[in-house]
Amino acid sequence: MRISLFVTCVNDAVFPNAGRATVTLLERLGHAVEFPRSQTCCGQMHLNSGYPDDARSLARKFVADFADAEVIVTPSGSCATVIRHHYPELARGDIELEEKVAQIVPRTYELTEFLIDVQGTADIGAHFPHSVTYHPSCHSRRILKLGDRPERLLKAVRGLTYVPLPDAQECCGFGGTFSVKNRAVSASMANLKARNVVDSGAEVLCGADNSCLMNIGGTLNRQAGAAVTTMHIAEILASTEEDDAIRHATTWAAGPSRRCPGPGSASSPTVCDSEPSGVTR
Repeated sequence: MRISLFVTCVNDAVFPNAGRATVTLLERLGHAVEFPRSQTCCGQMHLNSGYPDDARSLARKFVADFADAEVIVTPSGSCATVIRHHYPELARGDIELEEKVAQIVPRTYELTEFLIDVQGTADIGAHFPHSVTYHPSCHSRRILKLGDRPERLLKAVRGLTYVPLPDAQECCGFGGTFSVKNRAVSASMANLKARNVVDSGAEVLCGADNSCLMNIGGTLNRQAGAAVTTMHIAEILASTEEDDAIRHATTWAAGPSRRCPGPGSASSPTVCDSEPSGVTR
């Protein structure tokens, strides 16, 4: 299948390894992955901040950039939500845009949604010998309705011990510009989420949205003794037994470190058995 990757702003600018891992995973499954270089923002920040006209302009650009895509996959539940659920609202009254959005929406998938619903399997050959808990972002849970798709994929990973996250349904407090406009409330929510992550006892917190992981990870990093690593679920699903062997070899050669090579890049951050403590992402 020919897949066009919509990497998203956050991943492109701050967490590129999520994009690399997504490509590694999809290619391992036999798909041809393309990256339209003209792609930019989906308009989520503008829409959330009350600028629908600016968001609509970006929607027009998106449908133009991905007009020839057979399938669009994005490693972000929140951005997939904007395209699938908010673009039709933004296009209302503009016949040309409505038609283009109607063509794009059914071809757009969040990564775990694509793997379960289109690829048709939870076991995608991953290997990751660590205990992992999962944070469902609000958009992916409440609007996109990913349900248990991410957990099904994680539970099928060889060597992985899945640990349920207490009060997983609670928001982490990010909410894009909400965390800027309502800093105190956001910080309080993030502290509660971080406490639940630590209480889970998991080595790794993963999610389908790096924006949420950035918020929770920053909070964990400020809490003394919070020995939890945050990773996008794509990085875990892209990991193989061969990658784990490389990590161990690099760890022995370089000594204890909080980062080792992982899928998609020779410098991709991941979990090492020798990690002392703290958050790497």
